[in-house]
Parts: sequence; structure tokens; C-alpha cells
Amino acid sequence: MGGDHAPKAEVDGALRAARHLSVEVVLVGKEDILREELAAHPGWERLPVRIHHASEVVTMDDSAAKSLRSKKDSSIRVACRLMHDGTVQGVVSAGNTGAVMATSKTVNGMVRGVDRPALASVFPTVKGRPAVMLDVGANVDVSPEMIAQFALMGELYSRLIFHTENPRVGLLSIGEEEHKGNELTKASTPLLKQLPIQFIGNVEGRDLYTGHADVIVCDGFIGNVALKVSEGLVEVVRHLLQDALKASVSGKIGYLLSRSAFNEFKKRVDYSEYGGAPLLGVRGCTIICHGRSNANAIKNAIRVAAEFAQSSLNERLEKGLARAHSA
Repeated sequence: MGGDHAPKAEVDGALRAARHLSVEVVLVGKEDILREELAAHPGWERLPVRIHHASEVVTMDDSAAKSLRSKKDSSIRVACRLMHDGTVQGVVSAGNTGAVMATSKTVNGMVRGVDRPALASVFPTVKGRPAVMLDVGANVDVSPEMIAQFALMGELYSRLIFHTENPRVGLLSIGEEEHKGNELTKASTPLLKQLPIQFIGNVEGRDLYTGHADVIVCDGFIGNVALKVSEGLVEVVRHLLQDALKASVSGKIGYLLSRSAFNEFKKRVDYSEYGGAPLLGVRGCTIICHGRSNANAIKNAIRVAAEFAQSSLNERLEKGLARAHSA
């Protein structure tokens, strides 16, 4: 109920997921509003979709602490309780990121061995395989030990969800040389070297897209800035490329061919194709989407949630962390 276009985009995306994926979807929110939105989709009753009422909504203006204290029956709190009780295996939300993170952490608890959860975002690369970056906004200030935990979680996520063999893990810094960076990166490097992962050292911002690293770790402040700059750049490039095609392409066939290539470009860089960002380190499966997510993004976020739940990622993560601590 908390996204920019809620609940229209959420309902539309949920119906698409129920129609095309092997999932059952529970819509959590104010029942009268949800039924009104569902009425615009004749035949929805035949899909594996049901409603679970929640009387309150956490807005984008609510603080995480306030939503936890005063909105006990919010849609996100009720959804997290359903996951805690085993009624659902995953939660998808395009609402207030801080509130979703705090609520999921409080209701479902943390994976053993993880100090704080991290948001993992996916970036397209020139090599065709996606790169995973974390943290992209859950933690503004972190410790070297948390960076090491992010690396373990991201490496496992890349292997299980994207089927990357022996993912290469890089530490985001201002230069490839080990002596470059701030105190956090310099203190994190020795810990990353000790982990049972393929750590390739420092990587720079451009490596988000080169495919040089499969997993890139950083604090949530830097990660969120990189994410937002990337989203803004993609929008600018899309507009500039579209304008250039319209101005330079002559002939109907040439225009159609160029248009096809342009549409393929848009698909490769469109965030909605990758769904939402998983909140790694929290028990259960919580996927956080952009507040402006459209129906396609919601559908793909539900797909990611299903893959996450089926992979038993949290159980494997606990074992991986235990091995790392032993080492």
C-alpha cells in the first residue's frame, strides 16, 4: 500500500505474476481499496490471488521507528507477520524502505552471524551477466566486519540466484591499488582476503558495468549514490538516444530496425526487468522495490522472491557464515 502508484501497480503486477508464474499471491492492505482495484481486472477470481486485510498504511513520510511503534496493523507489518508465521514465503513491498527494513528485521529476526541487513541491487554489464552491488542504502555507516558479511552474502546470492560460478568479489574504492581509499576500505581489505571467496581487490565505479566483478561491496551511503546516479544516467541516455534516432534515421525500414535495437537497449537497462532488491541478512525473504515501480517491476520482484525462497538462501548463508567465522 505504500508505493508511489499503490495499489494500482501492485495489484496489476501481482495479477501478472499469478497468471505467468507458479506462485500464489496474497495482497495485504485495506480490503475495500484492493477490491475496488481488482474490479478493474475481470476474471481475477480465477487466479491464485487472495486478500488479507490490514487497516493501516505506512507512508513515505513516516519514520521507521514511528511506524513500528504506532502502526501495528500496517500492511507491511501484517505481511511480515504472515511470513513469520509461515503463511507466505516472501514479502514484496514498494513502500518506505526504512520502515520495511526495520519491520522485517523486528518481526522476522536476523540470520545468525549477520550484524545488519544489506540491500543488494543488480546492474547490467557489457559482458551480459549481471553484477550485484551491496549495500545500496540500508546502512549509511558500516564497519569492516559488516563489509565482510556483505561480501559473503553477495557472493552466495550471485551463485544461487544468477548461477554465477565462483563469483569475483570487489571492494568499491577510488582506485584499484590497495593503498587507495578511505579508512573503511583499507581496514576491510585484510578481512576480505581471509574469506573463502574469490576476492579480486579494489574496483572502481566504472566496474559496475564492465563485468570485471560479479559482486561489489560498499557502505550504503556510497552504494545508494551510485545507484541513483546510474538510474539518472540511464534515463538521460535513453532520451538522448531516442532523440538521435528520430533525427537521423531515414526510411521506414531503417527506423524500425533502429527502433528494435533501441527497445532491446531499454530492456537491458530497465530496472523493472530485475525486480526489487533483496534485503539480505534478514530471516525469510523480503524484496524492496522502487517506490515508483510499475506493474512489470512488481511482477519481476515476485519472481525474485519465489527464486529466493526456493533456493533456501538463508539456510545456506548461515552455514557459509559459520564456515567463514571458523576460518
